[in-house]
Amino acid sequence: MIHQLRIYEIFERNKAAFHARFRDHAMPIMAHHGFQILAMWETASAGRTEFAYLLAWRDAQTKTACWAAFMADPEWAEIKRVTRAEHGDMVGAIEDRLMTPTDYSPAGAFSP
Repeated sequence: MIHQLRIYEIFERNKAAFHARFRDHAMPIMAHHGFQILAMWETASAGRTEFAYLLAWRDAQTKTACWAAFMADPEWAEIKRVTRAEHGDMVGAIEDRLMTPTDYSPAGAFSP
């Protein structure tokens, strides 16, 4: 089991629209493509607002295949197009981290 941490810079001017898009559209499409979201957070520091979420994957190959399918999904492409036209860019910088538990991590025994 591996975990992926995604951190998106989001903007105060359209933060509510970002959360609505993620909750109402991205999450159901991600679930359709095999994503397992474990948790989501919003953080703010140094004048920057971020949305972070943690995903669980069986292995790196599964993660790569599921992300490719999601990014190629025509419904997701259309939702992004429509929401960008209505609200402007909703995400700035993106950080993507693949995390593998150490052999002494309590998370090493975690199997969602």
